[in-house]
Amino acid sequence: MLNIKVLGPGCANCKRVEQIVRKVLGDLAIEAEVIKVEDHGEILKLGVMNTPGLIINDEIVLSGRLPSQQEVLNWITGAAS
Repeated sequence: MLNIKVLGPGCANCKRVEQIVRKVLGDLAIEAEVIKVEDHGEILKLGVMNTPGLIINDEIVLSGRLPSQQEVLNWITGAAS
């Protein structure tokens, strides 16, 4: 099972990243634990300086921008294989 962390204080872009992740997971029927990390200190401890951020299986794949759905699909399928 994938471990996915969506990092951000709750801004619109952070919420959008979580929506994209959940849609891709549903479309691919892949099980994953999706954790929303909103605490600024915890986000910094995880190594992300700019939000939104996305970590898949302990690897930072996104920091400081809104990804396309295709990018998220590529990251998730790569991590799942």
